[in-house]
Amino acid sequence: MISTVVWGTGNVGRAAIRAVDAHPELTLTAVLVHDPAKVGRDAGELAGLDRVLGVPATSDIDAVLGATPGAVVYAASGEIRPDAALADIVRAVGAGAVVVTPALYALYDQRGAPAEFREPVLAAVESGGGSLFVSGIDPGWGNDVLPLLISGLGSVVDMVRCQEIFDYSTYDQPDSVRYLVGMGQPMDQLPPMVAPTVPTMVWGGQVRLMARALGVELDEIQETVQRLPLETTIETATMGKFEAGTQGAMRFEVQGIVDGVPRIVIEHITRIHPSCAPEWPAPPNGQGAHRVIIEGRPRIEVTVEATDEGGNYAAGGNATAVGRLVGAISWLAEAAPGLYDALDVPLRPAAGKLGRNSHAS
Repeated sequence: MISTVVWGTGNVGRAAIRAVDAHPELTLTAVLVHDPAKVGRDAGELAGLDRVLGVPATSDIDAVLGATPGAVVYAASGEIRPDAALADIVRAVGAGAVVVTPALYALYDQRGAPAEFREPVLAAVESGGGSLFVSGIDPGWGNDVLPLLISGLGSVVDMVRCQEIFDYSTYDQPDSVRYLVGMGQPMDQLPPMVAPTVPTMVWGGQVRLMARALGVELDEIQETVQRLPLETTIETATMGKFEAGTQGAMRFEVQGIVDGVPRIVIEHITRIHPSCAPEWPAPPNGQGAHRVIIEGRPRIEVTVEATDEGGNYAAGGNATAVGRLVGAISWLAEAAPGLYDALDVPLRPAAGKLGRNSHAS
C-alpha cells in the first residue's frame, strides 16, 4: 500500500480523498488544510463520506512531509497562486513523494514548459527522488488521451476538435466565474481567462502534446474569442444576480495550425444561462459535457458526461480529473523518478476497483 497525502480539501480535494480511500493500492495517511477551521476534522467528513476515515486534517506541512509519504495529491489551487503552488509541489517532490496535481498549467506539457517551472522540479527530482505528473480534465484527459485514442478509429483524420461546454450557473465559484471568466462583467472589460496569450499559456501544452502524438509539426498556435451579453438579468442559485448587458456567454478556441490550417482545436463554450447564445453548441443535459469530434472519414463524435455529489456536473468533471491523477500513482511509484506528462503515463483500467467501496457516498 502506498501511503498517500491529500493536500487541500476544496472541490478537487474532496474528490481526491474519496478516490484515495477507494483505491486498492493506496492508503490515506494525512490531509493537509490551510483553513484553521478544518484542522482536526476527519477526512471522511471533509470529503462528504458517510463514515469516519480516522485521518484528522492538519496544517503541519513539515510533519506530514517529514513522515516521507509515498504520494501526494496536491489539490490546492494554482490558478491565482502559481508561484506558491510550485513551491509547495517542489517541496513535496524534494521529500521523495510521487506528486500528482492539476494545479500547474505550464507543466501539462512538461517538455515545452518554461524553465522557471521545469528546472526547480527537475532539481527536486534529482535531490529527493520524487516524481511529478500534472494533468486534469480540460486541460487534461479531455484534450490528450481521449482525443488521441478516438483518433485511432479514423481512416482519414482532417481535424481533432475538443470541446468543453458548460452552463456556469450551477457553479459555486464566484471568483473564477465572475472575474477569471468574466461572467457578469462589462462587455468592454476583457476577462483575464482570454487576455492575449493566456489561452495558449493554459491550453497550448495540450495542443503541442496532441501534435507530438499525431506526428505533425505546428506552424503556430492561434487564439480566437467571441463574447455575447445577457439580454435579460438572471438570478443564479449559487452566485446571485447577473445583470442584462453584461457578459453572459463566451466562446474561444486555441488552434494548432498545420500547413496553414487549424487541425488541432481546443474550444470552450461557456454560458451563465441557457438563454444566452442559444445558437452555439449546448451540452445534451443542459449543464455540462466534454466532447471530442474527429472530422474525417468516418466522422466521429464522443460526448462525455460525468456527475458526482448529488448529480452535479462540475463535481463530476473534478472527479474524473482526480481519477486520472490518483489512478496514475501506482504506475509512477514503480517508474523511475522524473517529470512526466500525459503521453508518458498510461490511462489504465480500474483493476481491483469494480464493486469495491460501493457503499461510499
